[in-house]
Amino acid sequence: MSVLAIGLSHRTAPVALLERVSVTGDALVKLLHDVQQDASVAEAMVISTCNRVEIYVTVDRFHAAVTSISGLLAVHSGVPVDELTPHLYLHYEERAVEHLFSMVCGLDSMVVGEGQILGQVRQALKLAQKHGTVGATLNELTQQALRVGKRAHTDTGIDQAGASLVSAGLALAGELAGRRALVVGAGSMSSLAAITLQRAGVTDIVVANRTYERGARLAASVGGRAVGFSAVREELAGANIVITCTGAGRHVITPDMLGGPAFLLDLALPHDIDPAVRQVPGVTLVDLETIQESGIGSRGGDAVESVRALVAEELNAYLDAARAARVTPTVVALRSKAAGVVESELGRLMMRMPDLDDKARDEVAMTVQRVVDKLLHEPTVRVKQLAAGPGGDHYAEALRELFNLDPKMPAAVREVEL
Repeated sequence: MSVLAIGLSHRTAPVALLERVSVTGDALVKLLHDVQQDASVAEAMVISTCNRVEIYVTVDRFHAAVTSISGLLAVHSGVPVDELTPHLYLHYEERAVEHLFSMVCGLDSMVVGEGQILGQVRQALKLAQKHGTVGATLNELTQQALRVGKRAHTDTGIDQAGASLVSAGLALAGELAGRRALVVGAGSMSSLAAITLQRAGVTDIVVANRTYERGARLAASVGGRAVGFSAVREELAGANIVITCTGAGRHVITPDMLGGPAFLLDLALPHDIDPAVRQVPGVTLVDLETIQESGIGSRGGDAVESVRALVAEELNAYLDAARAARVTPTVVALRSKAAGVVESELGRLMMRMPDLDDKARDEVAMTVQRVVDKLLHEPTVRVKQLAAGPGGDHYAEALRELFNLDPKMPAAVREVEL
C-alpha cells in the first residue's frame, strides 16, 4: 500500500473556494467514511482547517483512487469536479510524506510557523482513529509527523518566524490596550485569541459561546466574563474589537447587528461574519483573505531553512525505516522456514537414534539451532541494511527467490503485524 494525499489549500485556491469545500462536524465524518469505504482505499484521514482541506489515504491503485476521491470531495462540497480539479494537488508516496511533515511544521501555513496546525492534525488523527478509518500505515506516519512538528517548534525559531493567524490579524488593528473585546466561540482558535488579547493589554474581554460553561471557562482564564450566544447582538454594541471563530457554517454577525465603529477579525471557514459589514461606517473587517493578501508572517528567513533541513533529515530517516520494515516479513518467513527444516531434521535424527537420553537430545538440538542462527544472522542483518537504501525492495525479492520462500508467507506475516 502507498500513501496518497489529495487536497487544496490557500496556496492553490482562493479563500472563497476553500470556504465552499471546508467540511466540519457530521459532514467531515461522512466524508471520512465515504473515502475509506471506496474500493481503492484501505485507510483514510481528512484534515480540514481554515488553510486547507486534505485527504490522506493508503491505496494500491493510484489512478482509481485519485478519480474516486476527487469525485467524493466534489460531492461533499457541492463544488463541481471540473471547477475543483484545477485547484487540487496530488502527493504520492515519498512526496506525500514530505508534504505532511512540512505542513505539520507550519511551512505550508498562511502564517509561517503557526502552531495551531499541530493540534489540528492531532485532532484529525483522533477522529480517524475513533471511526476506525486508519490502520498501521497512516497512524504511524501521522504520529511521526507530529513528532517532527513538535521538534521543529522546539529546536528551531520557527515559532518566531511568523505570528499566529490571530496575531497576524490583530496586527492590522493598531493599539489594543484599553479597548473592549468580544470573542465569539470558545474553541482552540478562540482560546488563542482571548490569550493574545490579554497579553496585548486588553482587560475587558467578553466570551460568547453556545455552550455557556465552556465559554465561562475560557473567560475565567483571561479574567473576562461569559455570555450566552443569544447575547452577541447586545455585546456588539459595546465592543470595538470582535474576533470570531465558531465553525457555525453560517453568518453569525450581519450588518444590522452593528451600531458603531469596530474592528472585526473573522478566522472561520465558512465565514462567521457577513462581508457586507464592510459597508457599515467605521467598521473594519479582516478575514482570511485580508491576512493572505497582507503577507504578514509569510516569510521565515533562517528559521524556515532550519526547518526544511530538519524535514529532509526526518524524511530520509522515515523512508529508510519504512524500506527496512518492508523486508522484515521476508526475514521472518526465512527464519520460519529454517525453523521448520531444523525441526524436521531433528525429528529424523531422533527416530534413527532412539537411545539418546534427554540431555544429549537437548544438546544436539541447541547445537543445530546455533549453527542455523549463525548462518542466517549475517545475511538477514545485511539485507535489512540494504533494504533501507534506494531499491531496497529488490533485496527482499532476491531473498525470497534464493531460498524459495512461499510468496504467501511474507504477506501472512505482514497481516499478523498489522
